[in-house]
Amino acid sequence: MHQANGWTSTGLRWLDGAPRLTATDGTTRHDRPLTDGLPVAWRIAGPRRCTGATTARGHRPCPHRAAIEPDGTTTQCPTCQNADRGLQLARDRILDDGRTYRLYLAWFGPGLLKVGLTAEERGTVRLLEQAALTWTFLAHGPLPAVRRAELALAHAKLARERIPAAAKYPAWWALSNPADRHAELTAGRTRALALLDRQPPAGHPLTLLPEHPVTDQVELYGLTDGAPEQYQQVKAVSDGARLTGRLRRPIGGHLFLDPPAGPPLLLDTRLLTGWTLHTEAADSCDGLTLLPRARPAAEQDTLF
Repeated sequence: MHQANGWTSTGLRWLDGAPRLTATDGTTRHDRPLTDGLPVAWRIAGPRRCTGATTARGHRPCPHRAAIEPDGTTTQCPTCQNADRGLQLARDRILDDGRTYRLYLAWFGPGLLKVGLTAEERGTVRLLEQAALTWTFLAHGPLPAVRRAELALAHAKLARERIPAAAKYPAWWALSNPADRHAELTAGRTRALALLDRQPPAGHPLTLLPEHPVTDQVELYGLTDGAPEQYQQVKAVSDGARLTGRLRRPIGGHLFLDPPAGPPLLLDTRLLTGWTLHTEAADSCDGLTLLPRARPAAEQDTLF
């Protein structure tokens, strides 16, 4: 991102299995690969603007270049939210679009199983975006069948429909070994497939995938040894804030950054979306609202 007037961040995207920070100067889109150890030096400038909507024809810029709230992870104005295909699917405003969908089961930590769906044409991008640590596909079929299967598993409390980021962060300190992760996910898959076999979605074909392999992405995210013992979570950025340091491997849509001094920072990249990023070297990070986080002390057994 070398333009003198900066590039406006449009988010972190996983393209061809690799993470990229995407941005635009108003006419051209730029994709910057995010690699382990990549140095960054950004000054964040406003106003923060809506990033547009994804439609059946592709990405559509916001027609109003609407300003959005500087705080938080909402990156679209109401008009673009209503037009966004992904949000329409999530809100059940699209009942069937003719595409084939896959039903997945994902593990985000001990006791954290999530069921979800993704268009078959998207491959595994959805699992990468969500920072799924271990996952497998359960079934595929038209949207109505897959959505009903998703709801059935959630209502049976075999898995959750949503796991907030706040629940994912602590799990990065408590990752079980690969064999135990595999076992927990496999046991969940067995229960899920048994329920779907007994109660298939009425009126729509659903093909179960009992032999689909389990994929583990912990090493891909650089979490083999867990999250840093201590770090500071970025809760908000402000106009004029600076981010300087070296990136670690992205975890879904999140980045650990090692600043020039002090503990690592954890950044939800949605906080950058809509802001303009200028390349500007600095010897510190500032203009950030930070929340200190540390690995909880291990509990000791009571002897008496």
